[in-house]
Order: sequence, then C-alpha cells, then structure tokens
Amino acid sequence: MKTLFTALSLAWLCCLSCAKSHAAEAERYLIQPGDLVTVTIWKEPELQADLLVRPDGGVSFPLAGELMAAGHTVEDLRASVQERLKEYIPDAVVTVGVKAIGGNRIYVLGKVNRPGEFAFSQPLDVMQALSMAGGATPFASLNDVLILRRARGRQTAIPFRYGEVEKGKALEQNILLLSGDTVVVP
Repeated sequence: MKTLFTALSLAWLCCLSCAKSHAAEAERYLIQPGDLVTVTIWKEPELQADLLVRPDGGVSFPLAGELMAAGHTVEDLRASVQERLKEYIPDAVVTVGVKAIGGNRIYVLGKVNRPGEFAFSQPLDVMQALSMAGGATPFASLNDVLILRRARGRQTAIPFRYGEVEKGKALEQNILLLSGDTVVVP
C-alpha cells in the first residue's frame, strides 16, 4: 500500500511539473501574422484598438507608428508601445492582449487521410499533427516523413521516422511544430 501511495505521489508531482512547464510555454506565446491583438492605454479611450498582425508581422498604432509584433511576446509588444508613446504620454499604462489566435497554422500533406491546413493554439508535435490529419493512408512511407521549416528565409528538412517513435524510441524526433511548418508524408 505504501509503494502504491509513493507511486501515485510521484505521478501527481510529475503531472504538476508538466502543467507548470506548459504554463510557462503559454506565457511565452509569440505573436504571429494573422493574430488579433488589443492595445489599450489607461485613461486614454481614443488610444484603444484591435490590431490585425499583417503578413509582414507589423502593426500600426496611433502615435506609436509602425511596430514589429510577429515573433515577439505580448510583453515585448507592450514595452515597445509604451516606449514609443513616452514622448506624448510619459507615464502611459499600456495593456496588450491577444484577442484571437489566427496565425498558428501548420500544414500536413501527402499520403494522409485529411491533408490540409490546421490551426493550433497550444504546443503541437508531429504525432499530434498526423493525428489531426486523420492518420496515414495504407501506402504511406511513414519512415520517410519530413518536416519542412522555413527560418530566416532558409528552408530546412527535418526527418521523422514514425516507426521508431511508435515504438517509444528516438522520441526526440517528435519535435514541437512551429507556425508555418509543413509535414510531408510520402
């Protein structure tokens, strides 16, 4: 009975640790093109706006001008707006929030049952993406899957061998996908 209690306690602590880890990741959400962010300035109702992050990653805000939002956290954007407004409103209290997540999308194509574009709002790995696409068709070459990722204008191909991950081996292959990643199942 004591070992069962110890095992359950350890499992509970592990779950708490995972929950804290996911909470930390959620706090570090990076704004993406297509997201809708809300910016408000306390006691300045005319300086309140919902801003759609453009495909180039920028937003425009009165008095602050053009700001880069994509790839930055909500806190980064808040600090940028506050800094830009300092000249006009020295002690501005700026609040920024993500109103709608519209930019986090991955693509799954090839020999899967439901290829297409998939939106996500929490961390998503390769196995989960394949599941969202309805799994592989019978003729898929599951040990030759590639994740195509574009970073800084350069595209890379990351190999994924489903058979190994399915057996619980080489789990480091089951990477978290980034917005814009494409999973190709030949």
